Amino acid sequence: MLNALAETRTLWMTFVATLLLTFAFPPLAQMWQLTLVDALSDPAVVREAIASLSAEQKTAHAWITATVDVAYPLAYGALFIGSALCFFPRAGQILAWVFVVLIGIDLLEGVVQVLALTDTADLIDTKAVLTPLKFILFLVGLIVTVAGWGRWLVKRLASRAAAD
Repeated sequence: MLNALAETRTLWMTFVATLLLTFAFPPLAQMWQLTLVDALSDPAVVREAIASLSAEQKTAHAWITATVDVAYPLAYGALFIGSALCFFPRAGQILAWVFVVLIGIDLLEGVVQVLALTDTADLIDTKAVLTPLKFILFLVGLIVTVAGWGRWLVKRLASRAAAD
């Protein structure tokens, strides 16, 4: 099933989806004048940021987290998985599972945030581990994806030059 993510059309669709979702966060945050807690890992700072939000801002943040921030790891995760499988056949299977774990971590972090934003439960201490781990694995995914696409571009340009 994961191999379907390595198809050219799927790679392009997940790339576009990732870009669109990436660019959706700033205007959404600005619309409600939010500091999104996704990038915060220190539990005290997260609690302080949430405490500073109005009830309307908490609701907006919870909805953004439960919608856009659910779609986002699915999109970039699919892009990372597909790129690993497509461009790195030997290590791709292992890397793909690393990115499956990344998706799970990002979604779990979102659950923690929604629970906190809705005053349902305080599991914010877990962000001290989840958020840095998410960023480390995301960086690995970004490096693998950029390296894979760069490798593809170099081969494509070389084959065109050889044809001329």
